[in-house]
Amino acid sequence: MSRLHVVSGKGGTGKTTVAAALALALAMEGRRTLLVEVEGRQGIAQVFETEPLPYEERRIAMAPGGSGEVHALAIDAERALLDYLQMFYRLGSAGRALQKIGAVDFATTVAPGLRDVLLTGKACEAVRRKDRSGRFVYDAVVMDAPPTGRITRFLNVNDEVAGLARIGPIHTQAQAVMRVLKSPETAVHLVTLLEEMPVQETVDGVAELRAAGLPVGGVVINMTRPAVLDAAAVDAAAGPARAEVVGALTRAGLGGARPGASAERLMEPLLAQAREHAERVALESAQYTELTSLGLPTYALAQLPDGVDLGGLYRQARELHRQGPL
Repeated sequence: MSRLHVVSGKGGTGKTTVAAALALALAMEGRRTLLVEVEGRQGIAQVFETEPLPYEERRIAMAPGGSGEVHALAIDAERALLDYLQMFYRLGSAGRALQKIGAVDFATTVAPGLRDVLLTGKACEAVRRKDRSGRFVYDAVVMDAPPTGRITRFLNVNDEVAGLARIGPIHTQAQAVMRVLKSPETAVHLVTLLEEMPVQETVDGVAELRAAGLPVGGVVINMTRPAVLDAAAVDAAAGPARAEVVGALTRAGLGGARPGASAERLMEPLLAQAREHAERVALESAQYTELTSLGLPTYALAQLPDGVDLGGLYRQARELHRQGPL
């Protein structure tokens, strides 16, 4: 069973909401879960309708019935670097002095890949952390990760660092992080919509992750909409069933003074909308087939009619929980 869940997806697919819903779904299984943000957008705080997250782990939600709980952390690269310097070099106040003169900010901004090393390292530390009794502090860690276009490089940066630094604590830390990221206890989930660009980016992302030896989990299809009519039904409404449809519209009170006259005028605009819907259904069906060809577990979350509020987030969590563990 996976302990680190990395959630990625093309921008606009709702990956932060899905990551939050997944953390709640895991808590519904009785797990103590940590939800981690690495992009500095405070998206988790917005989804949970709470104050901006500090650089500390704090509980932000309980699963219904109190079976599990969700803690959250917004990882700050500068603070993570100070933690790293203290952990391996015992710099203490010297590290804080570096922060005051701007050296820490300079390092995390300029050094190639250093920011990603710190962010992934902090998340993996939470996965490995144990209490005094030897039990894991968190049963699961969910990372709201960068978009699909850069997720492989983001996760694989420690492999590159381990190759550059052949010895010493940097090499040791990079290897430890990659052991977590490439192990069976990690799963990288991709969030998509049933649209051409997000689906293609998901297909490409899966290929890149597999080529890098990173474990791919499932595909979450977000914001799905019900298929009401297909092309055959539209053709029938425009042809042999037209009189029946007009009659139904009339009985619904759309006939006006002359029975059938007003309803007949509605037919063409209604048929135009129906054709657009049927075309969308056909396109989404083709995109769904492409996703299922990846051979990965697939999950679907319906589009919330009123947008994502806290109640909608819990509904999505229950739906993920119902569809099975990711």
